[in-house]
Amino acid sequence: MNEPIGQDVGPTNSAEYFGMEAKALRDALGLSQEAFADVLHYKQAQISKVESGAVLASDAFAKAMDRVAKTPGVYARLRERLSRGGHPSWFIPYLNLEKIATAIEDYSNALIMGMLQTPEYAEGTFRAVHPRESDDQIKRRVEARLRRRDVMDRETPPLLWVILHESALRTVVGNRTIMADQLNHLAAVTACPHITLQVLRFTAGAPASSLPFTLLTPDDGATVLYSETREQGHVTDSTAAVSTARATYERLRAAAMSPDESVNLFREIAEEYTR
Repeated sequence: MNEPIGQDVGPTNSAEYFGMEAKALRDALGLSQEAFADVLHYKQAQISKVESGAVLASDAFAKAMDRVAKTPGVYARLRERLSRGGHPSWFIPYLNLEKIATAIEDYSNALIMGMLQTPEYAEGTFRAVHPRESDDQIKRRVEARLRRRDVMDRETPPLLWVILHESALRTVVGNRTIMADQLNHLAAVTACPHITLQVLRFTAGAPASSLPFTLLTPDDGATVLYSETREQGHVTDSTAAVSTARATYERLRAAAMSPDESVNLFREIAEEYTR
């Protein structure tokens, strides 16, 4: 699912913003970076990276700041909010579900699903939607989208099954080189046993759905449906809505190419883009 990001954006650079707060706390405590590192139980190099905005502090780092400052989770909550930076508030329920899902089944018919995008492809989508934004604003949006990949780094990652309409592969986002890299990336990620991709060819005829949607199944097994309009996302656990979406997804799956055939197509179209 590709979240259409609106105006709910917060600080321009999450890492720099948190870094300023970390330095402000250190100054308030009257500590050098070395002394601050000692009380936080981190190395001075990490303190420097956080304060300069080179990296966004980890959750553990923020909790260590709360321990030293004797604040009840203030820095941990700030860091959590900033880590969501670049996403509109209405997309957060989907992100929370994505983080705990045991299965994510997505149908993308115009653009490649956000979790599968390369940085350059993601930048191309954002520049098309937000042509007047600065490089820093676009960079922040890209970073927020790429952080969604962390879901697949969990000890027990979800099963990610994505059906891509061929139109998403043929639409040139950015330029042909970016598209070649993006399609080679799709072929590469299928080496992961938790990721399955299928392509719905033009020749399959009218698709069972004209709109993208995602089915997410959390630990309790109660599948929910996520869909979008241009400015809003919708999560529903309605039995009727989920049942209809499930039947639609199974028709899309049946009409799509096999996973192996899809990987071959990714590589074929990638070669086309390099000619």
